[in-house]
Amino acid sequence: MAVKIRLARRGRKKQALYDVVVADARAPRDGRYIEKIGRYNPNTDPATIELNEEKAFQWVMNGAQPTDTVRAMLSYRGIMLKKHLQIGVNKGAITQEEADKKFEAWLQEKESKIESKKDKLAKEAAASAKARKEAETKVKEARAEALKKKSEAEDAAAAEEAVAESAEAVEEPKDETPAEGEENKGE
Repeated sequence: MAVKIRLARRGRKKQALYDVVVADARAPRDGRYIEKIGRYNPNTDPATIELNEEKAFQWVMNGAQPTDTVRAMLSYRGIMLKKHLQIGVNKGAITQEEADKKFEAWLQEKESKIESKKDKLAKEAAASAKARKEAETKVKEARAEALKKKSEAEDAAAAEEAVAESAEAVEEPKDETPAEGEENKGE
């Protein structure tokens, strides 16, 4: 029986989550499996990979063939390197202590890279949020300035109207009634 380590899809439409399973090669993708050894979520940045590394290593050493995607995930987590080192130990090329030292050094380096990427993403997110806030503040100030100018223009127009009304009130209209001696001139 050929055994594969592969992904079984779950989750909803456009929000895929995957289980990392060990299954018979003839079984359907989401069908029967022998053992579930982890989860994979490609929707996060960086992608979330949760593996039972001991079980994965055991299955790989027993001859289970990972698919291309799972092979990349196992390499990312160091399982394939550990297999390579263990084969060297089994052949007598290196000792178990040397293999463990190499694996630990690689693991620490990998963890530092992952943490630096997470820090970089967090800084970029904070910088973009700050830039959005500054742009929003500029727009807010521009709107406030425009409203201030509009209210000043309205106040100035109201003041001009008040001055014009007061000027009209000050100018008293002349009586158009003719004086006593001028009434009958036309006759």
